[in-house]
Amino acid sequence: MSNQNYLKISTVLLMLTSLLACADVDKKITNKKITTPEAATSHVNTLVLGSGCFWGAEKFYESLDGVIDAVSGYADGQGVAPTYRAITQAQNRFNDNNFAEVVKVSYNRNQLSSDDLIKHFFELHDPTQKNRQGNDIGTQYRSILLTTDEEQLKLAKNLRDEYQKQLTAAGYGRIQTIIKPLDTFYPAEEYHQDYIAKNPNGYCPDHSTGVTFRDSPGQKKAVTQVDNDALLTGKAIMVLEADGYCPYCEKFRKDVSENYQGDIPLVYRTAKQLKDLDIETPTWATPTIYFLEDGQETFAKQGYMSAKEFYKALGAFKLGDSEAYKVAFAEGTDNRFCKQYDLFKDTPPGVFTDKLSGEPLFDTDHRFDSGTGWLSFTKPVEDSVIEKPDHSLGMVRTEVIAKTSGIHLGHVFDDGPNGQPRYCINATVLDFVARN
Repeated sequence: MSNQNYLKISTVLLMLTSLLACADVDKKITNKKITTPEAATSHVNTLVLGSGCFWGAEKFYESLDGVIDAVSGYADGQGVAPTYRAITQAQNRFNDNNFAEVVKVSYNRNQLSSDDLIKHFFELHDPTQKNRQGNDIGTQYRSILLTTDEEQLKLAKNLRDEYQKQLTAAGYGRIQTIIKPLDTFYPAEEYHQDYIAKNPNGYCPDHSTGVTFRDSPGQKKAVTQVDNDALLTGKAIMVLEADGYCPYCEKFRKDVSENYQGDIPLVYRTAKQLKDLDIETPTWATPTIYFLEDGQETFAKQGYMSAKEFYKALGAFKLGDSEAYKVAFAEGTDNRFCKQYDLFKDTPPGVFTDKLSGEPLFDTDHRFDSGTGWLSFTKPVEDSVIEKPDHSLGMVRTEVIAKTSGIHLGHVFDDGPNGQPRYCINATVLDFVARN
């Protein structure tokens, strides 16, 4: 083999080794895999925060509502290996290129805003100390805030300037915190992760100044609270939306909830308005649609739901394994002269509605007794149903479907009174509202 070919092969192998090493580092960055559901607005952000020893800081951030994961690690260094052994060596103690001990915080900004997390960061330690926190001395203990987007960078600088006024008024010096975009985060060794949880009596000093942003008039934001008592009894549908802009939330409202008139209440909440509710599905993606019974989640879907998906889920939630569900979603048929037919055949004047969407479908003004044992009408409410060919069971028929919910209602035939159509409709998929 020529020296030239040998050099080419060696170069390729070196590149592959580097790629695999980078991939391995990336795998270890977080202990939790965060998967964004399709057609959902993800509100997961990341900040990398250094405020001295990372053990206590990691424990603190994990305790905050809205934090998905907190991982101890190293960042903002060069020429030094990103390992605990390397950064604590004597020659690196005052090396400006040393790595800092940091915590990578993944959080749901719909539940914990970047504003609030950065405020917690400044309040957690003494940012006026340079390259130290208490008795922990060295460049690895420097105060540092590493951002992952432009909004965080601008916000961090503004909050630093705001906090400086409070610290100055309290007799503290200039803030030494380094604020800049994150380059690379390296997770710390496994024994550092969740160190305080593994060692309850471990080293966890408090270096906070006691000065808070709330000391400044008007700085504490009030969270709009809502009364969830009505959701603690019976069934309800809750749509989790964002405090800010959420395109898929708007799409769900337009396509589904604005047309919904059903008898199960549909309400909207943000992640900060879930007090007293027993839910399991995470709140970091919006919209998330929760189906609740007595305040407890029975089913939830992260991300946008089409009308078809929503009403099938609502059907299972409301109807369970009933004949009505089979009629609605498996194109079943009521028994002739069934109990629901007997209840509906002689009602006072009113409107028959979709059992799921609440949409008006048929009016008693157009009802007649066909003698078949099924509800019969000469026409539906205008623009409320869809008709399509049905060749099942070896017959040629026209199926009738509810326009909003898409559920199966029955069939239409051409043998109605005086040459009119006969809409043969299953009673179990209807509700009735008397005319006032």
